[in-house]
Amino acid sequence: MQFQQLLYFVAVAETRHFTRAAERVHVAQPSLSQQIKALERELGAELFSRARGNIALTDAGEALLPLARRILADADTARLEVQELAQLRRGRIRLGATPSVCTGLLPGVLRAFHTAHPGIELLIEESGSLDLVRELARGALDLALIALPLPPSAPALTTVELLTEDLVVVSSTRLPAPGGGRELTIAGLRDEPMVMFRHGYDLRELTVAACRAEGFEPAFTVEGGEMDAVLGFARAGLGLAVVPAMVVAGAGPGLRTTPLAGSPLRRTIALAHRTDVAPPRAARELQRMLMP
Repeated sequence: MQFQQLLYFVAVAETRHFTRAAERVHVAQPSLSQQIKALERELGAELFSRARGNIALTDAGEALLPLARRILADADTARLEVQELAQLRRGRIRLGATPSVCTGLLPGVLRAFHTAHPGIELLIEESGSLDLVRELARGALDLALIALPLPPSAPALTTVELLTEDLVVVSSTRLPAPGGGRELTIAGLRDEPMVMFRHGYDLRELTVAACRAEGFEPAFTVEGGEMDAVLGFARAGLGLAVVPAMVVAGAGPGLRTTPLAGSPLRRTIALAHRTDVAPPRAARELQRMLMP
């Protein structure tokens, strides 16, 4: 099995078209087809079904695709690691982070890192923790700032706890304070309309689980947004939102912050990377700067 064969296989799997895949990897289409056939012969299984010009992955192809992507990602990381110059003068870091961390923690750290290492390219992916865990698993990220605990289905990741942050309730200042201005608890959200993040956000899972622990299902006026959208919906008066305290300071006017009393909600943010792959040198330097 050759590296180029896996590269061609992934290109065909992602484009579902041999000619477009050949253009993508800058090779003649007949050469690409021959390499795919050679890979199929070596594996003893067809990787694509080619019915009436429609290209689809077979079961064997579906099984190989995530493994091939991981091998290519690891090879790319290895290439960059070898190519790094002394004193971290060149390279890149692929960092994932939750929206609250992107807003609150990262700007200062990234400014300091860029000042110290201006030749390092910083690629940031902002998403929910569940999505970031999946991106780590497939080799698309070097590091990720995620919320603990990890889901049961999470791959083998090495994590280091960085901070614990409180969650608060935000609401529009144009509307009466939630709970009639009295102390607000999770149980007090029972009769309040809420705006909610899309699936894949740990904040959604944490909030829903807390409500269910109090014996009720939260009522969503709007659901499916990212952090900025959810804050905007709350500001417009569509409902309450449960968000990390660190995002509220930069959220702008029009939002009221109400702490949660009783058993407050908190979440732990950790820095994670795949256990089976050491982060590149530049990523390890950023990891050092992120540590408390």
